[in-house]
Amino acid sequence: MALFLLCVGAPLSAYADDADDEQKALQEAKSEYFVYRYENRKDPFAPFITETSNAHSEDEIIENGEPLTGMQLFEPGQLTLVGLLNKGSEYFAMVEDSTGKGYTLARGMKIGRRGVIREIGPTKVLIEETAITRAGKKLVTPVDMVLKKEGEK
Repeated sequence: MALFLLCVGAPLSAYADDADDEQKALQEAKSEYFVYRYENRKDPFAPFITETSNAHSEDEIIENGEPLTGMQLFEPGQLTLVGLLNKGSEYFAMVEDSTGKGYTLARGMKIGRRGVIREIGPTKVLIEETAITRAGKKLVTPVDMVLKKEGEK
């Protein structure tokens, strides 16, 4: 009630002057809007962390997402070539993992995430690793597993 009495007691012309001042201030503020120029600048309102903030490069290798089974669980570098066998004109390879467990390899088998055994010869196994980049480029890398003679490291 005290506020009401104070307001009623003030002359009406004082309130009209305050309202006019407010209107003038609003008009001045509207005429002075800030305009951001994007020229060679980043958006200041964009979030710092986004899903694409990892900046995928075009050379990044993409995974196909299929589950790995059998010899795909081992990369060629994890295996040691310990023997080569032939049956007629077809060769087979014997490899060991780090625990000493043995496996037999044949031509056409998948090995590692991206490898396929292309050739098994009398002294080595040729593995071809194929990868696809984010840009769609196909990368082919040959990997040789060479049979070491006894006593070689």
